[in-house]
Amino acid sequence: MWRSEFNLPIPQCMTLATKSRSELNSILGGPTDTAFGCPRDFSVNRFVYTVVSSRARGLSVGVNMNPDKYCNFDCGYCEVNRDEPPREALLNVAVMAEELEQTLELVQSSQIRKRPCYRNVPDELLKLRHVALSGDGEPTLCPCFLEAVQAVVHIRARGKFPFFKIVLITNASALNLPDVDEGLRSFTPRDEIWVKLDAGTQEYMDSVNKAGCTIEQVVANILRLARQRPVIIQSLFPSLNGAEPLESEIEAYVERLTELKGGGAQISLVQVYSATRPTPHSECGHLSLRSLSHIARRVREATGLKAEVF
Repeated sequence: MWRSEFNLPIPQCMTLATKSRSELNSILGGPTDTAFGCPRDFSVNRFVYTVVSSRARGLSVGVNMNPDKYCNFDCGYCEVNRDEPPREALLNVAVMAEELEQTLELVQSSQIRKRPCYRNVPDELLKLRHVALSGDGEPTLCPCFLEAVQAVVHIRARGKFPFFKIVLITNASALNLPDVDEGLRSFTPRDEIWVKLDAGTQEYMDSVNKAGCTIEQVVANILRLARQRPVIIQSLFPSLNGAEPLESEIEAYVERLTELKGGGAQISLVQVYSATRPTPHSECGHLSLRSLSHIARRVREATGLKAEVF
């Protein structure tokens, strides 16, 4: 039987996009650095990049909403080095829209395989899963957030490309801003909002996220949005200076999810994962699969929510 570049039989290769990171590691016989370990690839673009994402289960086309690296969190696991000067001072929406169209054409024509980091990636992982509003900071703090959302929605509405899902990846701190609220009204039911919740207590949030807001503000913003439409909770648990999160912190985090669900939040999935790429913060490390699985299991047991490890 012919085998893929990952040395997998074709039927197995074609189901890779349905697997979690841990399952992929098992299948591939080790860390999946060939695809999932690759950094974001901007090619010649200023604002639009591509990356194979385990949580997307395939190819994500990203829009760097914060080329200035502005963020109100300073997460220990963040891969962005803010000691280096930014390449751009502000998102240029017109340039971004042109780059997005060109990148979507590259994906649709399969020419993306010519990029060095994708030469050996199975076809299934190079199928476009979504266009993500993300980047080097908090996307909802982008001064032209509304304009950028409208530009991406317009490209989709023109019908030049097959329908693609839009995903906003946010720390939830600014979901209450008027421009953000208006921009999210352009989202269809098939689009998604991935909101960050990495902690159960303010003390732990301060140590992991170093956030410019309180955990109560984050939870309140998530609840307000999730009463209107389903959200996906993203929860990254790192090891800090070799230490895992305390069991009391995990229980506090689970209680926050219970509080959200009890308040009427629609949570379609909880993504439990850890730091995977090199960061400027040496104290931050990857949490073991066993520990991540324990957290996901507690979420399922205590809340009844769907929780997956990535």
